[in-house]
Amino acid sequence: MKKYRVGGCVRDHLLGLPGNDIDWVVTGATSQQMLDAGYKPIGRDFPVFLHPDSKQEYALARSERKSGPGYRGFEVTFDPDISIEQDLLRRDLTINAIAEDEQGNIIDPYGGQQDIANRCLRHVSAAFVEDPVRVLRIARFAARFHRLGFTIADETCELIRAIADSGELENLVAERVWSELSRALGEADPAVFFTSLRDCGVLVSLFPEIDALFGVPQTAKYHPEIDTGVHVMMALQASAALGHDNETRFAVLMHDLGKAMTPVDILPSHHGHEARGKNPVKAFCKHWRIPRAHAELALITTELHLLAHRCWELKPSTLLNLFTRADSLRKPARFAKMLEACRADIRGRIGSEDSAYPQAAYLADLNAKLANMDISAIRARGLDGQAMGRAIRAERLQLIKQEKRSAPQQDS
Repeated sequence: MKKYRVGGCVRDHLLGLPGNDIDWVVTGATSQQMLDAGYKPIGRDFPVFLHPDSKQEYALARSERKSGPGYRGFEVTFDPDISIEQDLLRRDLTINAIAEDEQGNIIDPYGGQQDIANRCLRHVSAAFVEDPVRVLRIARFAARFHRLGFTIADETCELIRAIADSGELENLVAERVWSELSRALGEADPAVFFTSLRDCGVLVSLFPEIDALFGVPQTAKYHPEIDTGVHVMMALQASAALGHDNETRFAVLMHDLGKAMTPVDILPSHHGHEARGKNPVKAFCKHWRIPRAHAELALITTELHLLAHRCWELKPSTLLNLFTRADSLRKPARFAKMLEACRADIRGRIGSEDSAYPQAAYLADLNAKLANMDISAIRARGLDGQAMGRAIRAERLQLIKQEKRSAPQQDS
C-alpha cells in the first residue's frame, strides 16, 4: 500500500498558495484492506474513505474508459495493480495531475511542473474530450489563476471546440453546470470564465444569452466601452472587486440580457431593455436550475436597475412602486443586494471604475423609514383591507414627498 497527495493540494503548494484540503490516492490496496486498517467508507460511487484520525479523504487509485455519453458514461476500474501514473492520466489538466508521496517526492509524469512554470493550462491526454464538464472546469481555473498569468493552451482550446462539435455539451447536467458556474462567479476574476469560453468558441453553445451581448452597441455617452458584452464583464469584475456575494454577482451577470433583444432600428439606445430582459433571465434560471434566491435577485435587478440609477428624478409614486416591486419592506437584505448590483453596473464602464453610488444609501435609508413608519393611527380607524391598503399607501407617499423635498439634489 502506497499513499500519495494528489491534485489541488500539490498544485497549490508548488504555486506557493495556501491550501487546507488534502486529497490522497492509495495504490496497492483493496477496499477490505482499507476497512481493516480502520478507514471509514464514505464514497457512494467510488471507494473513498476517511482517515480514522485526520479525517482526510483517501481514494483508491482508478482508471476510466469512456462507454457512453455524458459524465456518467464511464467504466471505472479499481485494482490494486493500478499505478499512480495511471490514476493521474485520467485527470483533466497537467497541473492537477501531480502527486507527492509520503516522503515528499514529486511524481509528475505529464509535465505539470513545467506547465506551472509556463503558466499554461493544458489537458493531460486526448481523453479530456470525454467529459464535457471539463470545458467549464478549465474556464474556471482560467478565472482562478488569471492573476498569476495562466492561459489556456492553444491545443487545449482546439479540444474544447472538438467537444462542442461532437455534441457532448448537450449532455451536460444542469446541476453540474451550476456547480461550476457558481464556483467561477466566486473567483477573483469571474469575467475570465466567460471570456475564456468565448475565446475557445463555446460560450455560444453553453450560454447563448451571454454570448449574444457581445457586439451589441450602447450609447457612448453612458457607456464609453460601447460593447454590451464588455460592459457586463466589467460590471461582473466590479462586483467581485466590491466583495459581493454569489447572489449579487449572478444578478450583475444577468441584469442586461434584454439588450441582446433590442430592436435594431433603435440601437444604440436600449429603451425598454429592463422589461425585455425578464423572460431571458427566467429562461436561463429555469434551464440551469439556478437557486431561487439567485433567480429572484437577478429578476428584480434586471427590472429595476435603471429606476435605482434615476431615483433622484423619479416621482414619489414611481419611487413607491420601485419599493413595492422589489418587495423591499419585507426583504430589506435582498433589496440591499440589488442596490449593490446596481453599484457594480455603474462601475462597469470605462472611466467609472471607482464611481460613488449615493443612490444606494439614499434608497436604503428611505426604505428603512418606510418600514419603520408608524401606522397605528391608520389601524385605529378600523378600515377594511382595500381601504387600509390605500390609506397606508397614501401615508407612504406623503413620507416620500417629505424626504424628497429635504434630500440634496443629485445628478442621476
